[in-house]
Amino acid sequence: MATAIIVGFIFILAGLKPLGKGLVLGTIFSIINFIIMGETLGLRMGKTQGKLFLLSLGSIVFRYLLLAVPLVVAIKFEQFHLVAAVCGIFMIQFTILTEPLWDLIFSRAGKQV
Repeated sequence: MATAIIVGFIFILAGLKPLGKGLVLGTIFSIINFIIMGETLGLRMGKTQGKLFLLSLGSIVFRYLLLAVPLVVAIKFEQFHLVAAVCGIFMIQFTILTEPLWDLIFSRAGKQV
């Protein structure tokens, strides 16, 4: 989230307000998606197969609808850039995937010094 805010702020200062707003909008909804995903994991324990299927399906549909909100907002309003909103949605996943790489790079650099 901090990266999205910093990059979005840089875009806004550079005069690219729709890019900055779209990036932050997509990132906020992506974070909400991950929070809901984490909260619903505990609800799935001890459920029967039928209830588990319905709960999982409902969770997925709700989260997809939630992620569609920034896309619809970016399409409807010119103050949000659509591509930046999409990048914001995927920024959390990208950060999660690249964090181990950064840890590996900086841990080796610290050992060599």
